[in-house]
Amino acid sequence: MSREFNKQSMECGEILLFPEFQSKFIHRRNIILWLPPGSGTEKDQRFPVIYAHDGQNLFDPQTSFAGVDWGIHEAMGRLLAEGHVRKTLVVGIWNTPERYREYDPQKVFEEYLGPKEKSEYAREHGQPLADLYLKFIVQELKPFIDSSYRTLPAMADTFLMGSSMGGMISAYALCEYPEVFGGAACLSTHWPAGNGKMADYLAARLPDPQTHRLYFDYGTETVDAQYEPFQLKVDEALRRRGYVEGSSWVTRKFCGEDHSERAWRRRIEIPLRFLLK
Repeated sequence: MSREFNKQSMECGEILLFPEFQSKFIHRRNIILWLPPGSGTEKDQRFPVIYAHDGQNLFDPQTSFAGVDWGIHEAMGRLLAEGHVRKTLVVGIWNTPERYREYDPQKVFEEYLGPKEKSEYAREHGQPLADLYLKFIVQELKPFIDSSYRTLPAMADTFLMGSSMGGMISAYALCEYPEVFGGAACLSTHWPAGNGKMADYLAARLPDPQTHRLYFDYGTETVDAQYEPFQLKVDEALRRRGYVEGSSWVTRKFCGEDHSERAWRRRIEIPLRFLLK
């Protein structure tokens, strides 16, 4: 990371890099951690945690795809100053060349695709690795963060966030580990993955709406133009499960927005306020 990046980050908190974080489940990768302003001096306070995918895109335009980062540290700084959110740690998990396989919900592949669909999927992508990726987060990364920093480790204070395939793995993780994660923000979720069967999985596996929260959004341009029919099906599954729109669940449509880091940067404050209100 550049000296300029570290200086800018300190104005909105502190950013730490853990290079080549090792795992027995998946390939090693960088982990980046944002600590909110003052969190090092408030000895009696403990903090919620957001685990965010595609971590290289969150804080630094020099590492981000297409040279635009989400500016989560800047957004959090503004929201904290305005009193809209709680002080929260953000853990960015960098992706690897295995990104698609790690982010594509594995049980959708195993339980909802037919033999021909599985064969075609495996020929194009290989076998899904999502369950191993989630084991890394739950069994290795989260225990490290909880033991090293003053976190609130319970489900109610542990969240997920991601875009595109990162939205898919965030929703999947909430369903697979409802005792670990209490909410997920899924931006421009790439519903066509797995032949659109994620909606059927969610209808069967959504966690308790009394204790969990879900945020979804999508644009209307480029890749996002495909998403609305899938999102409407997911929204109906949420209603049937008992999620209340505006309270335990939000879906937002952003007309004219495309599938890009620039678009997600423009609206990142909305899911942050929803998870951390």
